[in-house]
Amino acid sequence: MPVALVTGAARPDSLAAAIVPRLVEDGWEVATSDLHGTDHDVDLSTPHGPDDLLAAVSRERGPVGALVLSHAHGVESGLLDTTAESFDRHVAVNARANLLLIAGFARQVPEGGGAVVALTSDHTTGNLPYGASKGALDRIVISAARELGPMGISANVLNPGPVDTGWMDDELRAGLLPHHPLGRLGTQRDVADVVAFLLSPAGRWVSGQLLNADGGFSARY
Repeated sequence: MPVALVTGAARPDSLAAAIVPRLVEDGWEVATSDLHGTDHDVDLSTPHGPDDLLAAVSRERGPVGALVLSHAHGVESGLLDTTAESFDRHVAVNARANLLLIAGFARQVPEGGGAVVALTSDHTTGNLPYGASKGALDRIVISAARELGPMGISANVLNPGPVDTGWMDDELRAGLLPHHPLGRLGTQRDVADVVAFLLSPAGRWVSGQLLNADGGFSARY
């Protein structure tokens, strides 16, 4: 059974928590990681955390054939009130950890290759360190598609748009709804279905893309 590693799956209403059972439906054996009680509790803000995580999963489950990067650190702040320490932590978790995870994944990928999908965001003003670190993630993953393609590895960045994972209130939901062409907000399952496709043999020809899988929300710009 192929092994998939999904990061950031601790919260029950998170995108990753919905991705896990969707991948199981497709026959993946899924390992998860987070700081709060999932399969492997590893601090991805440290330089050695990503390698420790991959080593543990590979030792227990065998080579990892799919990597879903859904963990994130986010503290709202702007240009004038973001501290150096806060910025560094955002970069460590949201960018550096993913670079190291992708590199480690490539070094142990099984014969035939594998797939990487990273969850991103277009937040900027008011959420600067989060958005900047996610922008770095985008470039890392797109670079991985080019560099690791000869190894049979596809890599894509997925922007799901606004999905209520516990951060929306009624006013925000009502304000967002008119901007959705399909007439509803996205769900965790919507995102999970797209991730499952990108990891599947049918979706592996898609690589090196920053995909807006948001029900047309971004088409308003």
